[in-house]
Amino acid sequence: MQRVGSFRFLYEGERWEWSDEVAALHGYEPGEVTPTTELLIGHKHPDDRVHFEAMLAEMLTHHAPFSSRHRIIDTQGRVRPVAVIAHSITDPSGECIGTEGFYLDLTESVDASVREQLDDHVQSFRTSRGSIEQAKGMLMLMYSVSAERAIDVLKWRSQEVNVKVRDVAESLIAESVASLQIPDHTRRQFDNIVLRASSGSRVD
Repeated sequence: MQRVGSFRFLYEGERWEWSDEVAALHGYEPGEVTPTTELLIGHKHPDDRVHFEAMLAEMLTHHAPFSSRHRIIDTQGRVRPVAVIAHSITDPSGECIGTEGFYLDLTESVDASVREQLDDHVQSFRTSRGSIEQAKGMLMLMYSVSAERAIDVLKWRSQEVNVKVRDVAESLIAESVASLQIPDHTRRQFDNIVLRASSGSRVD
């Protein structure tokens, strides 16, 4: 089973679109159902449903991107933790008309065949490991995911735009360096971590 799949939500008419991978994540065959808000709510873990509905209301009211970390329950009753990462869609005039992005399955019980596929995939990156490892580390830090899930994100984006994973990694690094602003308090916290590294002292 693929661990990353894309989705799109258009505000007008509350229209959802999802890839075959996201359908499978919820337990459906490709084309078996048409995703709706009600269907998605029904798949949320009961403890996460209120948060999801509040986030949905925020998205519809303020046109905020649909990004979240929660649990879904598939058609077989299996609980799957997921991260949903998205950005806004705008029309030619610049008006925000929806949000799109991807689901990342955070379930760590990966079977042997998937592990083998991931191992093969990582092996193919060895000649360009530098930038990919750096991008992977950035994804792990930003989204608090494992190395395997970070590689899944890079692989998914590579397939979406039909370019090499190395190119995706290099673009991610360049855009992050050019665009991201690190708050001073975060930088100071990291300064302390660097200065205390391997000293045995814990940073509170």
